[in-house]
Amino acid sequence: MNQQLNLDRWLNREYAYGFSTSFDYEPFPIGLNEQIVKMISAKKCEPQFMLDFRLKAYHIWKQMPRPQWARVAYETINFEQILYYAAPSTTEDDVQSTLAKLGVKPSSKVALDPVFDSVSLGTGFHQALKDAGVIFCSISEAIQKYPSLVKKYLASVVPIGDNFFSALNSAVFSDGSFCYIPQDTACPMELSTYFRLQKEGSGQFERTLIIAEKGASVSYLEGCTAARYDRHQLHAAVVELIALDHASIKYSTVQNWYSGDQEGKGGIYNFVTKRGLCAGEGAKISWTQVETGSAITWKYPSCILAANNTRADFYSVALTDGYQQADTGSKMIHLGANSKSRIISKGICGGKSMNTYRGQVKMTSAAQKAWNHSQCDSLILGKKATANTYPYIEIANVSARVEHEATTTQIGEEQLFYLQQRGINVQDAVNQMVLGFCQQVFLQLPMEFATEVNELLTIKLEGNC
Repeated sequence: MNQQLNLDRWLNREYAYGFSTSFDYEPFPIGLNEQIVKMISAKKCEPQFMLDFRLKAYHIWKQMPRPQWARVAYETINFEQILYYAAPSTTEDDVQSTLAKLGVKPSSKVALDPVFDSVSLGTGFHQALKDAGVIFCSISEAIQKYPSLVKKYLASVVPIGDNFFSALNSAVFSDGSFCYIPQDTACPMELSTYFRLQKEGSGQFERTLIIAEKGASVSYLEGCTAARYDRHQLHAAVVELIALDHASIKYSTVQNWYSGDQEGKGGIYNFVTKRGLCAGEGAKISWTQVETGSAITWKYPSCILAANNTRADFYSVALTDGYQQADTGSKMIHLGANSKSRIISKGICGGKSMNTYRGQVKMTSAAQKAWNHSQCDSLILGKKATANTYPYIEIANVSARVEHEATTTQIGEEQLFYLQQRGINVQDAVNQMVLGFCQQVFLQLPMEFATEVNELLTIKLEGNC
């Protein structure tokens, strides 16, 4: 295929924002090289600074070694066999039908942006958000309409060369969310993005950027699923959060990517970089995540507490079953005085799965009277499942206080017997005990997600008794 001619054709095509009655885009070539990067940028009608950003990232990525440190085993990824841009060939009715089947329902309390493959289908509640001065749109639209904000904050928290997959994402990222909350503004509704990976052989590389100005607050929800294919697919996202003086960002995720079949065939490789910056005094960032899907997950939502009196919290449930592998956790880097952080991690593993917590807490010499509490609990449901914990603590200030506790348990026969004697069958008893084990995290989820998460875990736990 003559990629130069392809690029010329893409340059003359128009990128449509929002819902479209149909998507009739020319097929995109498979593989990754400089020409593909240029085609992605041209397809999105980006200004020169974004093309320069992508090309710089591509050349950095080419020089980086593939990471080998995570406690997971997987087939070597052939980056030349991935489709890096895929537009959904469907109608608006099909999109709405798919969302309904997946349980993603319209709500007057949530502004939703569905992203199918590489394309955002448009955000709702424009007027309500506009009246509040809130910007919520796809990252592609933000690059067009708010280039100065994007240029100022993009890669300010996760640099291009931070890691192998952040560099790859910076070169080829597709749609994701852009949220800007102006000074002293409480966002009037939840903001939400739903990611759906549909096309076989494609990858998803969304980029999310959220900025809360001084005194602002926002709650953002994220959900994701994928179609079932025998071939592994790659998801490599980057999320950056910036909270300025006394701003607050709450970021919640329910990850339910396809995890493969009963023999471990297929499923998503979920290699994600998420990081927040408490840039201003008194800023607060809270991560809450529920991980139930994907064949392999590497994910460490992190915070840099750069200013004084900042606060960061991380709440997580990671459920693995079958042949799933999860290497997840969090990092808290304390730079400011009187900064506080909390890590609550719940790992549940069944089948032949492996569930690993990997965390880092760092107290720098400037972090006077900083505080961290970490709690890592593992629950093993199967005799062939494995749970691991790798905490790393670095303290360079004698006034800092760090607390760490960890437990590894199984559901006891006495507990099951007690519940069975009260008329509860074994599967329901296991479900109730697991839900109780996770309750500390679920309480942090927005109301819109809490019920759905309980139902999701109940489905995932079937057969683990």
